[in-house]
Amino acid sequence: MNITRKLTLPNGSAFIDIFGPYDRYLKAIRNEFNVRIIIRNKDIKLMGERKEVEKTYTVLNNLINCTSQRSDEVVRDLICEANGEPAKTGVVSHLHSEVKPLSDGQAKYMQAMHQHDIAFAIGPAGTGKTYLAVAEAISALKNNKVRKIVLCRPAVEAGERLGFLPGDYQAKVNPYLRPLYDALECFVDFQQLKRLMDSEIIEVIPLAYMRGRNLNDAFIILDEAQNTTADQMKMFLTRMGNGSRIIVTGDITQIDLPIGKTSGLVEIQGILGNVKGIAFSYLTRADIIRHPLVQAIVDAYEARRPAGRKSR
Repeated sequence: MNITRKLTLPNGSAFIDIFGPYDRYLKAIRNEFNVRIIIRNKDIKLMGERKEVEKTYTVLNNLINCTSQRSDEVVRDLICEANGEPAKTGVVSHLHSEVKPLSDGQAKYMQAMHQHDIAFAIGPAGTGKTYLAVAEAISALKNNKVRKIVLCRPAVEAGERLGFLPGDYQAKVNPYLRPLYDALECFVDFQQLKRLMDSEIIEVIPLAYMRGRNLNDAFIILDEAQNTTADQMKMFLTRMGNGSRIIVTGDITQIDLPIGKTSGLVEIQGILGNVKGIAFSYLTRADIIRHPLVQAIVDAYEARRPAGRKSR
């Protein structure tokens, strides 16, 4: 079966930097795979038999986003890996996504992400909810299972009033989104992350900017979901297109919505709890993997919570 796939070179990238002098790297790829490669400005179109096109796409995508100095050896390694063969030189630096669960709760959470297109993770701070979701997203991108990653958060202040911060839109929303960048930087070095974001392969945006979108072949993460309203949660979940996956994370003991507003993450458990294809994972204090004092802090606050009190 013949298919067509497309790639776009990142803004600011030079053709010669990626494909080498006199297109040497591109010629090596063309010689290896029986695929028609058409290049117009920064757009690359691949046409041919599915298996060959997918291999070529993987090689070109990894070459574009390569964090090592590009060379003939790097291209040979990329071709070997696409063909399922060991790399000959080992000089290629890829996205890093290999992580292991450090608790039973994390193991169940990772299994839920692997087996379901929509997975929720609810638990206290420090249990690895966001970290593991980003690791899963990077793994899906690295293995060509999705074409892009979208990470978002509701822009809700945790007690402080930040509306009068100086600067443009980006300066105002960055404090809300910073934790997502921190998670990404665990797996992607700065220069590679910049290239992936410039080419919109990775997006980090406020939740409000998800309205009206239809995301196909994407890995979509909603972080701090306890601060969504019921309407926002419905809006977010219905952005899911064909070939996409969604992970929703949050801590329902730390809700920063105004008094009287119901958390979308609290409500959604009763709405989607029995829907096939959707998983809910509940992490506990036993799954906290940050500094040991984090678990002690959570325990202390839980001990002070009045009996029967429910999170908003």
